[in-house]
Amino acid sequence: MIHLDASGIVLLAAASVLAAAINGVAGGGSFLSFPALLALGYPALSANVTNTVGLLTGYVGNSLGYRDELRGQAPRITVLGVVGALGAAAGAVLLIITSPALFRGIIPWVVLASSAMLGLQPLLGGWISRSRVTPGDHRSPLLIAGLFGGGLYGAFFGAGLGVMLLAVLGSFIDDTLQRINALKALLSLLINAVAALYFVFLGAVVWGAVAVMVPAALAGGFAGTALSRRLDVGVLRVAMVAFGIAVGVRLLV
Repeated sequence: MIHLDASGIVLLAAASVLAAAINGVAGGGSFLSFPALLALGYPALSANVTNTVGLLTGYVGNSLGYRDELRGQAPRITVLGVVGALGAAAGAVLLIITSPALFRGIIPWVVLASSAMLGLQPLLGGWISRSRVTPGDHRSPLLIAGLFGGGLYGAFFGAGLGVMLLAVLGSFIDDTLQRINALKALLSLLINAVAALYFVFLGAVVWGAVAVMVPAALAGGFAGTALSRRLDVGVLRVAMVAFGIAVGVRLLV
C-alpha cells in the first residue's frame, strides 16, 4: 500500500486543482492528474479509476459556475445526459473487465490518441460541421452516436473527454460557446458520476488519494469556469498537446 507523504499530498492537490480548472476551460486536465498518480507509484488501472472518482467534484464546480448558461437547456440535458450515461456504463464495464496488464499496454496509445484529438479538435469540429445534416438538432443520430462514444471513452480513460464533447456539441448545436461549454461541463459530470459510482463498488479506488483530490478539484472547478471566460484556449491546447505527447512517450518507454 502506498503512503502519501507531505510532498505527495502537495503534488496531488496541485495537480487536481489544475486538472479541474483545465477541464472547466477546455478539457484535458487528466493529462496532469493521471501522471501525478502514476508518479506517486500507483498502478495504471488503479490510477485511472482513482482519477475519475477524485476529479468528480471538479465537474460539480464547473457546472455550478455555469448555472446561468445552463438555463433553458433542459431538453438537451435530458436527451444527451441519458445517452452519455449509457455510454459511461458501457465504458466502466469495459474498463473493469480489462486486465491491468492489458490496460497498462494500451494506455500509452490512448494518451497519444487523446493528444492528437486535442490538437486536431478545431479541424475535426469543422469537418463535422460541414458534414452535418440537421444543424442545431440535439436529437441528430450523429450527435447521439458521438455522445455515446464520448461516454464510453470518458469512463474507460477520460483524458480529453471535454475536448471531444466540445467538438461534437459545437458541431451539431447552434448556440454560444459559453452555453455549449456549460453543457459540456454538465455532461462530463454525468458521465464521470456514472463511472465513479460503478468504480466505487467494483474498482480499485485509492481512497487516500481521493481524499486529497476531492477538495482540490472542487476549488479548481470553480476557478476553471472563471478562467474559461478570459483564457486563450488555443494557447492552453498547444501546451496540453505537448504535455500529453510527453506523457504518452514516457509511458511507452
